[in-house]
Amino acid sequence: MSVAMFYQLREKTLVDTLRMLVDKSLSAGWRVAVRGTHQGGLEALDAALWLGPEDGFLPHGLEGGVHDALQPVLLGTGAAPANAPQCLMAVHAADVSAEDVAAMERVCILFDGYDDMQLTHARGQWKALTGAGVKAQYWAEEGGRWLKKAEA
Repeated sequence: MSVAMFYQLREKTLVDTLRMLVDKSLSAGWRVAVRGTHQGGLEALDAALWLGPEDGFLPHGLEGGVHDALQPVLLGTGAAPANAPQCLMAVHAADVSAEDVAAMERVCILFDGYDDMQLTHARGQWKALTGAGVKAQYWAEEGGRWLKKAEA
């Protein structure tokens, strides 16, 4: 059964956390969609991912290209990613529905633990998804490690 995993970023950057989670997803054989709320934020993520370590190349593309369907990782704002992902990662307070979770193997909702707007949005997402019967987990960084803090 699908699960929505909430990641409250406190120590690592969004790019570092996204890279780690995407690497794990690709290792599981999944395609990934990274859903954002605005093109500028996705373009910044795209640039940051290209600047990663040489030994950690992360194949990805921005939505709207001719090869979207072939991308192992596709960054976009659309509700129906062209790369047929098994994993959805929501960033920048992008909305996720219970239907999104049901259609995926896993959904990761990443949010800045020091940004009041993102915290409020994540809390609303938790209530909406768990209220719709979606299994959810809440993870927080402590001392450089991810610890599961809650499960519903």
